[in-house]
Amino acid sequence: MSVPVKNYYAVVPAAGVGKRVGAAKPKQYIEINGQTVLEHTLNALLKAQLFSEIIVAVSAADSHWQQIALLQHPQIRVVEGGQERSDSVLAALTVLQAEPEDWVLVHDVARPCIAEKSIHKLIACLKNDEVGGILALPISDTVKQVGEAQAINSTLDRSQLWSAQTPQMFRYQLLQQGLQQGLAQGLVITDEASAIELLGFKPKVVEGLASNIKITRPEDLTLAAFYLSQITEED
Repeated sequence: MSVPVKNYYAVVPAAGVGKRVGAAKPKQYIEINGQTVLEHTLNALLKAQLFSEIIVAVSAADSHWQQIALLQHPQIRVVEGGQERSDSVLAALTVLQAEPEDWVLVHDVARPCIAEKSIHKLIACLKNDEVGGILALPISDTVKQVGEAQAINSTLDRSQLWSAQTPQMFRYQLLQQGLQQGLAQGLVITDEASAIELLGFKPKVVEGLASNIKITRPEDLTLAAFYLSQITEED
């Protein structure tokens, strides 16, 4: 008996402010190499040619998104997000006409340097998994646990520590259930894998690339510009 092909959807929570970058506008609207961070991120997802639809969740107070022509793309839909990341992802899931077993890939808007090959690798590794998983990197730095007065309490064993990236790829129904459970418990869910863990599952990790940085601080903009220029040259 043939197994039905599952659809792939992308969700981009983009309702945050990102004050640590220090810009006058939300970081997703900062221009790098002639395009906004949001445009770079969406173009990377479109380039993968995998997604039935890409949902972008923006803040109700966002006065910038309507100036982004790319958001009129037929594969992209804009919805109103929420105060927290999990609220925005749930809002996006609500409008999807998805089947329970369809795949949803949630990707940070502030990771514009995601490589097409990383998206394909994630899907290739997880498409037959019952739950899903995330892109991540093994931690190479020594990690310290710090307490009061910025004093080091202990040094953690890094051999089992990975730094989570995005996209994070999970079954539609499981992701929705996990996020709803976190909301009901009053938890702040900082990534989708945490929501899946709440349900008792153990998401897989797929090794990503160091270039898939999250723009958080001003110096990240320079690094992102370099990585994006490398992607352009490869194309």
